[in-house]
Amino acid sequence: MASLSFFTNQTVTNMTIKGPSHANKSANEPSFTDYDCRSFSYALLMLAGGYILVILVGLFGNICLIHIIRLKKETHNVTNLLIANLSLSDVVICTMCIPFTVVYTLMDYWIFGETMCRVSNFVQCLSVSVSSFSLVLIAIERYQLIAKPQGWRPNISQAYWGITFIWLGSATLSAPFLVFYHLTDEPFRNISHSFYKDKYVCIDSWPSEWSRLGFTTCLLGVQYFAPLCFIFICYAKVFVCLRRHSGLRESESRLSESKRISAILASIVVAFAICWMPLNIFNLIFDWHHEALLSCHHNLLFTFCHLVAMVSTCINPVFYGLLNKNFQKDLNNIMRQWKCDSGPEEYENIRMSLKHKETSQETAEGQH
Repeated sequence: MASLSFFTNQTVTNMTIKGPSHANKSANEPSFTDYDCRSFSYALLMLAGGYILVILVGLFGNICLIHIIRLKKETHNVTNLLIANLSLSDVVICTMCIPFTVVYTLMDYWIFGETMCRVSNFVQCLSVSVSSFSLVLIAIERYQLIAKPQGWRPNISQAYWGITFIWLGSATLSAPFLVFYHLTDEPFRNISHSFYKDKYVCIDSWPSEWSRLGFTTCLLGVQYFAPLCFIFICYAKVFVCLRRHSGLRESESRLSESKRISAILASIVVAFAICWMPLNIFNLIFDWHHEALLSCHHNLLFTFCHLVAMVSTCINPVFYGLLNKNFQKDLNNIMRQWKCDSGPEEYENIRMSLKHKETSQETAEGQH
């Protein structure tokens, strides 16, 4: 689920055995094995444009969301703190994961050094784990608030502790990426083109193939399937309780607000599950039957699946932000503030205009 590319020791072995078959190709046209992928270059460029759009929307939307929650004390509740944590993990993905993956996939070799080879994969696994576990805590908080209103309810202090444990647990879960990823030039050793001299790929190297399969399969369960199953059960019970309470006449406005917030949060979970499903299926097939994906389509298919997964970084601003009227008002205020700060002369003109208006009003009142 968190791998930055489709390279493993097994694919490196296959590529090395097959070797190049187009010796007459230009050194400026890198291509693995005997696959002619030039017809997909335009599609890859379009996908790269999609990545740029995702980065812009994801960064701007999530930073604004975090900024609003941080500034407004009245929004400092458990749900919003967990939403802010979810947005923070999305910001990390946009800055530390997407750019490296795009460049690596398009170039087919790694240019960022040994350290970033390990760190990039570690950070992506870390961020995805934080997102999944944050959604789990949000579901628990919703369940306790609606289904168990008289029982235990997490407070702000406990939310901060929960967020701390999420990051520590996710870092522990992602630690193997720091240990087993490294750079190697093995895929290029049998390629005669000078273009591939001193080129490297970033791959994982496990003690055995079964240990790699065991880790990636368990990671898929811990990061994706188990959290989503647990979240589904929580929200199913929440909506059953809301439906039961809808027959009562007490606090209809509060009940309506609970329904609206729960629907938004459930939509975030559903969108997260849909976005990550293609990449998880791709990784699952590649782990257990990689030969099915070793064709000219692997770059394009992986990039498309990864792009759909990265769309999940835009979920928070869209579902929680744009559907929230208070967020829209706060965002408009921020935009006005940035506009005023960007132009001191314009701000001075506005201030003088307001002062002139106040003076005119005082004069008019004096006449009356």
